[in-house]
Amino acid sequence: MHTIELGRVSVTRIPHFGNGPLPPAEFFPGTDPDLWQTNRTWLVPHHWDEDADRVQVKVRTWLLHSAGRTIVIDTGLAAGTVHPGGVPLTASLTAAGVTPADIDLVICTHLHADHVGGNTSLHDNGEWTPAFPHARYLFSRPDLDFFDPHTLTEEPGRSAAVYEQSIAPILRSGQAQIWDDSYTIDENLRLTLAPGHTPGHGVLTLESDGDRAVFAGDLLHSPVQVLAPEVSSCFCHDPVGAARTRASTLAWAADHKALVIPAHFGGAGAVEIERDGSRFAVRRWTGFPDT
Repeated sequence: MHTIELGRVSVTRIPHFGNGPLPPAEFFPGTDPDLWQTNRTWLVPHHWDEDADRVQVKVRTWLLHSAGRTIVIDTGLAAGTVHPGGVPLTASLTAAGVTPADIDLVICTHLHADHVGGNTSLHDNGEWTPAFPHARYLFSRPDLDFFDPHTLTEEPGRSAAVYEQSIAPILRSGQAQIWDDSYTIDENLRLTLAPGHTPGHGVLTLESDGDRAVFAGDLLHSPVQVLAPEVSSCFCHDPVGAARTRASTLAWAADHKALVIPAHFGGAGAVEIERDGSRFAVRRWTGFPDT
């Protein structure tokens, strides 16, 4: 486990697994192949397997300690569906010195399966129950409406089974905190809607003692999108909206010298960016060692 301090907030990177699901042309429809080749010296190997022509991504959770509370951002896949070689979230948290009972708050940036699967645990009686018995779980109202199984159309990323396993038990337990537009967590942390990838996708902004970071969820899957914010992933429900939100988030990060910490970047996973004329560029990877 690796931890950095940002002001009065500690941030620990919790790994699950990594893979190379798709080639760039499929992962990012409309991507320019020359963009990958031009930047291959730093995209390979953590962000692009050039030989196999596969985008490399990680599934990660972020563990925060802020204002006396222990906070989890996104919970990965359900324990029974952990990728081969992956580690269940509860086991990783234990390795970081945290038990499920220690978690005060679970932030779900959005409700895709790889961000909510660890919300619950499957008991011997076949029931899914909250994995963190004392935690409040933050769900955005637009995503709850979008993924509601009563109105849901099954398609990649939208599954009634995921809702029933990972969302409904939290609602039934009374542990859900439903928010819309924005939500202030404490003096260091604030959630804001950043729609596009999903209608209720949120980003978490950290500002503490002069340090800033934005936990960007799935606004970005690859650092290529820093260079080309107009390129959305094939998993975005509103690619145009996602591109618009991504550009505004990157602009804020560049102007405020904030770390950008997406959910799925390989390598260090945390990057500083800067303006490059009307575009953006990677300034440096920071905080965590490459993995």
